[in-house]
Amino acid sequence: MQLYHHPLSLDSQKVRLALEENGIDYTSNQINPLTGKNMDPSFFRTNPTGKLPVLQNGSHIIFNTIEIMEYIERIAAVSSRREEPSLFSREVTEWIHKIQGWNPKYFTLSHVPEKYRLDVSRFLRQVVIARMAESPDLASAYHLRLRDEYDTEEKLKDPDELKRSEEYLVRLLDEVDAQLGGTSYLAGEVLTMADMMVIPVLARLMLLKLENEYINTRPNVAKYWNMVQQRPSYKKVVGRYLHGWRKHKTLVKTWCFIRIRNLLRRY
Repeated sequence: MQLYHHPLSLDSQKVRLALEENGIDYTSNQINPLTGKNMDPSFFRTNPTGKLPVLQNGSHIIFNTIEIMEYIERIAAVSSRREEPSLFSREVTEWIHKIQGWNPKYFTLSHVPEKYRLDVSRFLRQVVIARMAESPDLASAYHLRLRDEYDTEEKLKDPDELKRSEEYLVRLLDEVDAQLGGTSYLAGEVLTMADMMVIPVLARLMLLKLENEYINTRPNVAKYWNMVQQRPSYKKVVGRYLHGWRKHKTLVKTWCFIRIRNLLRRY
């Protein structure tokens, strides 16, 4: 089983946590979307959205995050010889869709310094244009991706769009905090797929250094966050890239790559 992902991709973290917690073997293939590697024709033919993660098991390819989580659950159910998947109660399903309903893109980018954000955006647009010229048979799919890049920049200028993203996040965290007032985990006393969906959201806030505003102001979320950070799966999937030299290495390496390519006009 092949997983194409990036360690700082929020949806990639959700899927990797699910794989690790269920003890499912997979081959890790890192693709950095900030350097445009997800736009390479070989990858784009597999997944014309260019989004991460992508799970490939033989000829079976899935690039919808919720569908990947469901697929992992079915594999886990078969491996443990469970008659019914225990992680797909109505409550877990509701949490999964509610958490996935928050698009972190605009919130995240709005907290990135404009200079870096605009440089990356310009670079990615040039990458898409270059790949379009190389693979005219994929021109329509690349055109949609290019339009998405322009749409993102326009939405980041819209204060109402940014407000809606933050308000959704605040409501979600308030609901999570209320739920954790009565249970250890999001859907009861055992870890479920719902937790694997929300943990990367908290990690994203940590990455953006917003934990004091969004996590620590909610006592039940703060307690939960401290607890889940002790899990081996978290340390392997998220923690090692969120703290210390690996975080800085990933970000600095990416930024240097983009700056050099922009200077050389090599996309």
